[in-house]
Amino acid sequence: MDPGKCKTNNGKLLINSFKRMNRNQETEVLNQLKTIIDPDLGKDIVTCGFIKELKIDDAGHVSFTVELTTPACPIKEKFKTDCEKVVSSLSWVQTVNVNMSAAPRKSPLEVQSPGLQSVSNLLAVSSCKGGVGKSTLAINLAFSLAQTGAKIGIFDADIYGPSLPTIVQPQNTDLYQQDELIQPLDYHGVKLMSFGFIPKGPGSGAAIMRGPMVTQVINQLLTGTDWGELDYLVIDMPPGTGDIQLTLTQLIPLTAAIIVTTPQDLSFVDVVKGIQMFDKLKVPTVAVIENMSYFICSQCNVKHYPFGQGALAKLIEQYGFKNAFKIPIQTDISKLSDAGTPIVLEKPESTIARSIHTISGAVVREISKIKHGGLKRPQINFSGDQGFVITLPEGKKETLSPIILRQNCRCAVCIEEQTGKPLLDPETIPADIYPTGIRPMGNYAVAITWSDGHSSSIYPYDTLTELVDISCKETP
Repeated sequence: MDPGKCKTNNGKLLINSFKRMNRNQETEVLNQLKTIIDPDLGKDIVTCGFIKELKIDDAGHVSFTVELTTPACPIKEKFKTDCEKVVSSLSWVQTVNVNMSAAPRKSPLEVQSPGLQSVSNLLAVSSCKGGVGKSTLAINLAFSLAQTGAKIGIFDADIYGPSLPTIVQPQNTDLYQQDELIQPLDYHGVKLMSFGFIPKGPGSGAAIMRGPMVTQVINQLLTGTDWGELDYLVIDMPPGTGDIQLTLTQLIPLTAAIIVTTPQDLSFVDVVKGIQMFDKLKVPTVAVIENMSYFICSQCNVKHYPFGQGALAKLIEQYGFKNAFKIPIQTDISKLSDAGTPIVLEKPESTIARSIHTISGAVVREISKIKHGGLKRPQINFSGDQGFVITLPEGKKETLSPIILRQNCRCAVCIEEQTGKPLLDPETIPADIYPTGIRPMGNYAVAITWSDGHSSSIYPYDTLTELVDISCKETP
């Protein structure tokens, strides 16, 4: 036998043995990582495709990258800790190096403007009513997102009363064009654009324009600005639900909307209009913020509700919002806003700053669910023979009679808002009632119109699931 040939064969056997060992170790590592579930998408991080560049050397040193859907993921540190823990539990592992990253920005926006083509998400912050602190919250939300490592821009879409130049005051406010695009201003790494930054002639005063001119200016500033690569462009919408708002939402493909309100019933009515506007335009409302909800007395340390309470609870009950938040009245936020500094930058550990960080994290997670299939809703259809057929997220199908759903309507016509007392006599509901229309209402509810003429029935998906459970228990 040729000794040289023998050595070569032994070398190949050794290499093959190392390869098999390496493949087995990779399998062990991946199996450990499969125990970590993304709470928003409902799948393990290996199935989600988050694990990249897995490397294992002969000494038991393991390294890999966890590529999340967004750099703003609020639980990325937990993912990192969990990965290190489960992989380190393998007996042969000596060290674990986990690198956290985000997937490359891929703009889902079908836009013609080169200024927006590298923007991944357009997030509208709307109040539907003026004077509720929308701009202050929108700007602080933007800077909160930027603190997670995401690339952020803010567009102030209010031509008549721009707030961005007051709340954020960059040193350099000179605007110029390059390659036919306006170069946005920058403050702490966040890109800014507002009509308020446009130089005005002496004595020009306030903006006096008709609707079509306003729309043209908004279009030019929004689509004609060189936003570059952004994870989120926060759009501070003008208050209301009129032509300007409708034109703006039709002009660009908004990813999601946040609605800001205050506790008064008058604001509640406008919020409902805003939800319906975004719903008709197929823009999901991912959060509702009740601003100026309460204040804590410095003398007695008790919460006081100067504008009343209960409006937010009604929104949750009627529309099934998962992300509903209260922001207190606090002098710091208004003082800092007037001074040109967002509170999340100046006082990051304050109560309001922490609340805003919580809101931004919830919004990011909700957008991830929408874009990556983690938002699971029941499906509802009507069959004349079976009644309502409810297909639950896990695939199980149940039925509900129309009369049960009609009796459980929680609208203001059927339920006394303050006490929850029924206003409708169940005997007046026709036994043969049936739906004349079924359509989704936002992300979390379905709207039903009825053959008796009632058109205000909105059922959160959680309510449908509860009614199915009750019906199943009552059925022998």
